Amino acid sequence: MTPPTSPTGQRTSRVVGYLLALGAGATWGTTGPLSTGLYGLMPATSIGFWRVLLGTACLALWGVVFGRELFRADARGWLLVGLGGGFLVALFEIAYQFAIAGAGVAGAAAMLYTAPVLVAVLARVILKEALTPTRVLLALLVMAGVALTVTGGSNAGAEAARLGLGAGIAGGLLSAVSYACTTLMARFAVPRYGAVRVLFLEALGGVVILGVGLTIAGQAPPPPPSAAAWRGLAGLTAGSVLAANILFFGAVKRIEAAPAAVAATIEPVVGTLLALRLFNQQLTPLGWLGLIMVVGGVASGYLLEARGAASPAVLSTPS
Repeated sequence: MTPPTSPTGQRTSRVVGYLLALGAGATWGTTGPLSTGLYGLMPATSIGFWRVLLGTACLALWGVVFGRELFRADARGWLLVGLGGGFLVALFEIAYQFAIAGAGVAGAAAMLYTAPVLVAVLARVILKEALTPTRVLLALLVMAGVALTVTGGSNAGAEAARLGLGAGIAGGLLSAVSYACTTLMARFAVPRYGAVRVLFLEALGGVVILGVGLTIAGQAPPPPPSAAAWRGLAGLTAGSVLAANILFFGAVKRIEAAPAAVAATIEPVVGTLLALRLFNQQLTPLGWLGLIMVVGGVASGYLLEARGAASPAVLSTPS
């Protein structure tokens, strides 16, 4: 029989969990700046394809060496997670690149973080979960913050992508919708198949759908044209695809999913600070206020979920 963990050990484990969640959020925050740096080297549509392809290859290699069960799933798993989740991954990868290039890093991240609002609404319709007045007020706070952030920011450094604010807003909203739907799917799939297997099946399906879809649309993703492009893609893969998810999964093993997600909301702050430093992207005072409203509203919502839930919720992660 395993002895119970001491209070000191529990506290240490929780501290480690919060640090891992902060690390995950900070790592996801590099997605926008790294993508912006690649826009002068390759098309925005190709960046998402190649980073997911490299991430899928790394996960497959890990499965071959350490865990062949990664490749085992029933027909429902392949259809729901591989096909359905793959479509959502493909949509996210294209839409988020358009959001970053058109609305800037801060604007894209702020729009992405409307996803918890969409989850609350869709969960009410699909899963019959409660939609309380507090959730509605927080949703309005987040939406107002997004509007201020998008209108108070710039996308300096992304000029090579030749995408305007309209495309950025459309991409940001579509990326939020795809993330919200992925979260709802994860609430069903992760308890049945495990987080890593779900991540692999989604990524595999996303690569296939992206490759076929872009080819049919006449935008077949060309190979990265230079060593600098390969380095940028390797950084995106190692960071936002692999390391961030590993850190977040490590966090939710030690602390509840809701407070882990609160810590991960550092993502748009880190992304904005990096964009300001590396590309001179700007936020007006109202833009900063909007970003604070987004982060504060989302974090408050997760904290309320943690207090009100009888057991930890299964949460998916952005980026």
